[in-house]
Amino acid sequence: MSTAREALLERVVAWFTANGVGDTSMRTVAEGIGTSHRMLNYHFGSRDGLLEAVVAATWGRRNLVLAELLDADPDPYTAAYAFWDRIAGEATLVAPLFFEVAAAAMQGKPWAVPLRQWVEQWREVLTTLFIRAGHEPREAALQAQMALAMARGLLFELAITGDEGRAAADTAIRTFLESTRTAGQGA
Repeated sequence: MSTAREALLERVVAWFTANGVGDTSMRTVAEGIGTSHRMLNYHFGSRDGLLEAVVAATWGRRNLVLAELLDADPDPYTAAYAFWDRIAGEATLVAPLFFEVAAAAMQGKPWAVPLRQWVEQWREVLTTLFIRAGHEPREAALQAQMALAMARGLLFELAITGDEGRAAADTAIRTFLESTRTAGQGA
C-alpha cells in the first residue's frame, strides 16, 4: 500500500527524470506534477528535502534490485549481468539524472551527498558478489571498484548514444564479467 508521500514522490522522481534538477523551484515541480508547492513542503520540508528523497528513492531501489538478484540466482555473474541489463535498459531515462546528481554530490550539495552512501553500498554488494565467485577479499574489492567504474562509463555512453551503443556496452560488460570469472576460478 502506497502512502500519499510515496505516491507524490513517484511523480516527483518521474518529473526530475524527464526534466533534470537544475535550479528548479518547488513551485515549478508542483505545477509539473499537478499539486501545490505547499503539499511538497508538507511532505518534504524544503527543496533540499525533496531532492534528498529523490536521491534515496531512485538509487536505493537500484541497490535493493541488485541485492535481490544476488539472492535469487546462485551464479553471481548471472545476477550481475541481469542487473546490468536492467540499468542499461533505463540508461536513456535515468542516467542523465544520475550524472546530474553525481555532479551535485561532487560539489558537496547536501541533498546529493547521500548518493555517496549508495555508491559505497553498491561497492560492498559487488565485493560480496566477487567473494562469492571465488576472489580473495582484497581482489574482490578491486574487482568491485573496476565494475562500478566500467558501469558508470558505459552508462554515460548509453545516455549519449542511446540504443545505438547498447550492443557494444553489453559486450564490454559481458567480457569484463567473464574475465573476472576466469580470474576468480584461478584464485
